[in-house]
Amino acid sequence: MAGTSRHDREMTINAKKQLADCSDPIERLRLQCLARGSAGIKGLGRTFRIMDDDNSRTLDMKEFLKGLSDYGVLVEKEDAIKLFQHFDRDGSGYIDFDEFLMSLRPAMSNARKEVVLQAFKKLDKTGDGVITIEDLRGVYNVKHHPKYQNGEWTEDQVFRKFLDSFDSPDDKDGKVTKEEFMNYYSGVSASIDTDIYFILMMKNAWKLD
Repeated sequence: MAGTSRHDREMTINAKKQLADCSDPIERLRLQCLARGSAGIKGLGRTFRIMDDDNSRTLDMKEFLKGLSDYGVLVEKEDAIKLFQHFDRDGSGYIDFDEFLMSLRPAMSNARKEVVLQAFKKLDKTGDGVITIEDLRGVYNVKHHPKYQNGEWTEDQVFRKFLDSFDSPDDKDGKVTKEEFMNYYSGVSASIDTDIYFILMMKNAWKLD
């Protein structure tokens, strides 16, 4: 279980409601991403990464505006420029998009971050910082998956579908980085009020000690 669809639905509804009363450009952008579900912020990150042709992990104003537009985020140009200037802390004309995404992510308590990292480490069997199909063998049990049971999907197809749930809809590469895992769960976390319930959900989902 990557996160429950009920939490996703609740979060989408809440984010849309809050958008109606929100005027802060950063909060509006965050809510527009969360309105797309748990993978919303990560999806924006993917859009930016695709545009980062030289792998500099930075964006200039033009790339930033194009990225927002490509992802379908509705932001007034004036607000988008304000956003860019807010994140361009040193006035270099570039923003570091990892830093930008971290600022956009809903805050998670240290206790929540710890349990998310614990789950990531358990899944990342090879310890290379990326979860792949190979990592999932023996860690993620497909035997109870209905499509595996009825013969519709192979074990690898179940694994791939599982990894895709962490990926943005537009760029599914079958690999999940620590950043993507964290972005995904920060979305799930935004819809769960108490640390105790979030930690319990994670421990049950990943059979953590």
